[in-house]
Amino acid sequence: MVADSRLPQFRSLTPAQRRDFLIDACGLGAEDRALLDAPGALPLPLADGMIENVFGTFELPMGVAGNFRINGRDVLIPMAVEEPSIVAAASFMAKLAREDGGFQTSSTLPLMRAQVQVVGINDPYGARIAVLQARDRIIERANGRDKVLIQLGGGCKDIEVHVFPDSPRGAMIVMHLIVDVRDAMGANTVNTMAESVAPLLEEITGGSVRLRILSNLADLRLARARVRLTAQTLATKERSGEEIIEGILDAYTFAAIDPYRAATHNKGIMNGIDPVIVATGNDWRAVEAGAHAYASRGGLYTSLTRWEKDTSGALVGTIELPMPVGLVGGATKTHPLARLALRMMDVKSAQELGEIAAAVGLAQNLGALRALATEGIQRGHMALHARNIALVAGATGDEVEAVARRLAAEHDVRTDRALEVLKELRAKG
Repeated sequence: MVADSRLPQFRSLTPAQRRDFLIDACGLGAEDRALLDAPGALPLPLADGMIENVFGTFELPMGVAGNFRINGRDVLIPMAVEEPSIVAAASFMAKLAREDGGFQTSSTLPLMRAQVQVVGINDPYGARIAVLQARDRIIERANGRDKVLIQLGGGCKDIEVHVFPDSPRGAMIVMHLIVDVRDAMGANTVNTMAESVAPLLEEITGGSVRLRILSNLADLRLARARVRLTAQTLATKERSGEEIIEGILDAYTFAAIDPYRAATHNKGIMNGIDPVIVATGNDWRAVEAGAHAYASRGGLYTSLTRWEKDTSGALVGTIELPMPVGLVGGATKTHPLARLALRMMDVKSAQELGEIAAAVGLAQNLGALRALATEGIQRGHMALHARNIALVAGATGDEVEAVARRLAAEHDVRTDRALEVLKELRAKG
């Protein structure tokens, strides 16, 4: 556990110096240092066992977001992402938030759904009641496939039966197994359970089972985060905090009522969440699918966050979304850097990891709304993007920072301008 998540002058350090700092701050060991020092942290033989037809590995930049205080605990958050400004924005918003107490989070139990589709029935409502009457038999059959999960306090806890009387393929029912998967993401567990109960369902209903598969709309496995910022905290030299709050509320309302804006708004939220999911070896596609489906649960695609003003005039932001993540199984156990990322955050449960990801998503959203409500999204983003443009232009070593600073100062971040600046620098020797 880190004592302090603040990273003073971190940007001015070299990557090697940053590694040394994080090793000490997070209490990591010599093996972790060696892992970070060597290129290619994922050995090719290990990669070959993870997916099919492996011919190499693909690396992403791995950064760390600082300043986060979550439920009174300081956390350094690893983020694997290719886009500039994401890590910086999350860190800066966390810096503002910690002045007012940081983020508060909570979550539900790690409950996942497995769906079992039954077709070829004439009495779907009667079949539903018959299945519900056999609830205990179904749960017993499902739990017979994973004794270890049962010993850990997990397992199938309940069932639901959904009726579709007039589908284009005729009447059908879909039974949901509600499974506590503990610290796993849970896909393999619930899929195995769904397959195990299929013959029993056919016996009960007289129908035929088709699909037996988990749902990525994990609406029973939610992570929540909340942050409160005063006008004083949000104030800048150019604008009062009250003005910024009003601008943020207007920007949020736009996303709440317009799905075209909400899509971009929520993409910004996932800019913060996905890098944490990727860094820890979790399934970012499952998290994305669940988040966007959850944003549409009311019939209109809308914002995953909510922004309000409390009675004191402070800005209050909240987020709630499905968070099917795990600490065991899959790449979280096989990828060396995923294991290191989890050690950095010192998380003790999948629920805690989900809460951290939700807090980062809320911070990222705050950063985007604040920028949109003030100087616009491009000013800060393009200044950070200038390093990429300098690299594209062929800058190396100290040239990268020199070219990037010039482009940012001119507010002219273009490859052709970077080429001109680089040519000038080299001409001067």
